[in-house]
Amino acid sequence: MDKLRDINSEKKEIRHNILSMILPISTENVLQMAAGTVTMAFVGRLSPLAVGAVGIGNILFRIVWSWFKGLGIGASAYVAHNYGSNENHKNILMIRQGLILVIAASMLLQQGLFWFADSLVKMFTSHSELLESAATFLKITSWSIPFASIILFASGILQGKGDAKTPMISTVILNLLNIVFSFLLIFGMFGFPEMGLKGAAYALNIGHFAASLFSLYILYAYVKKTIYDLDLYDKISRSREFRALIRYGLPASLEISFWQISAGVIAKGILTYGETEYAAYQLGLQAESISYMPAAGISIAAAAFIGQALGSGSHELGRMYYVELKKITLSITIVTAGMLIFFPAMIMRVLTDNLEVVKIGSIYLFTMGFMQIPQNLTLMLNGVFRGAGRTYFPMINAGIGIWIIRVPLVLFVSYVVKGELLMVWLSLALDLTIRFLIAYMVFKREKIFREDEYKYKTNI
Repeated sequence: MDKLRDINSEKKEIRHNILSMILPISTENVLQMAAGTVTMAFVGRLSPLAVGAVGIGNILFRIVWSWFKGLGIGASAYVAHNYGSNENHKNILMIRQGLILVIAASMLLQQGLFWFADSLVKMFTSHSELLESAATFLKITSWSIPFASIILFASGILQGKGDAKTPMISTVILNLLNIVFSFLLIFGMFGFPEMGLKGAAYALNIGHFAASLFSLYILYAYVKKTIYDLDLYDKISRSREFRALIRYGLPASLEISFWQISAGVIAKGILTYGETEYAAYQLGLQAESISYMPAAGISIAAAAFIGQALGSGSHELGRMYYVELKKITLSITIVTAGMLIFFPAMIMRVLTDNLEVVKIGSIYLFTMGFMQIPQNLTLMLNGVFRGAGRTYFPMINAGIGIWIIRVPLVLFVSYVVKGELLMVWLSLALDLTIRFLIAYMVFKREKIFREDEYKYKTNI
């Protein structure tokens, strides 16, 4: 009886730990989306050209941003493993070396964006005014890259040790300042200069700068208060730890880059059907985020807690975390998928009053609703793989799905056979299904938790 009580108590603690990460990360994602919507609404009051310039600039900005997001994810998995094994000296070195790496790399990439902005934006349009505005916006916002790299790296470190609340505070600072200064600088309010599109770019820089200072302070405080063995720290191979950061971070960076690049390619395919169809797709993606955002938090929680458990040598604890992660993923996804399947039109009408957009978007949401369980379970399994040190598999699986299934099928349907838009949605669904099946089969084959030795048996 006491043993059963202990097991239930441990499961309750595990659920609490998972939810304590999912909720702040989901809140962080909502804040980012809300800030983007508000600032875009401000820009929309300038002109359609300004909206287009921001859209093009953000695509290029986020491709570079994705590399540092990936390094943050990799650092999170590595820190989680060391945190679980009580090797704090390795984490201290990771922070010091990692900061040097991300700052140096971000400054190089920032200079690339700045000096080649005019050439880069030509990939998206030949309209001279739009080219000039997009290049100007990109040149200014490129200065946010070094600050963003610090924020993302610090978030990864903190999430790796189970702290998701502090990165959320950093996001609050970034987005709140971005919104406030966008209002002040775009429209010239309260004595500030009226800068229009440039004001939106400078506001983004101000938000990133302030949040990066906060992130640096948090990392400094973490290093200062962490107890570690100086002798072990001095004996660490710097080159080996540097390679570990690259080994953990590079696959995640490539995976996110795949998504960012393919998004532009797929957008071009959908645009062949018309601007209304593309608008429906964009709003559908936004609506679908009600399911994706919690799943993204679950993926990060999986990497952190599975990494900590396996780092401590407790495969049984890792298995228990996996069981609870799966239950939470399914519970949340059943609700969100049900909303997309049964109330797609209602959700679309919240986002637009255009009846044609509502009709097209509803079909997208209905189709994608059935894909939420495989999509979100794949995200959860990706976190498990990263926590277990299998950092390359999520990248390989994403590469297969995106470049062998998703992109070729969408381009084939839209350009070659000129099929109905539903065929595009089904192409996306096929990608999600196949990637889940691959992830599931690899997970079962790897036997990460040595399931033949443990009594907590589960099946996906």
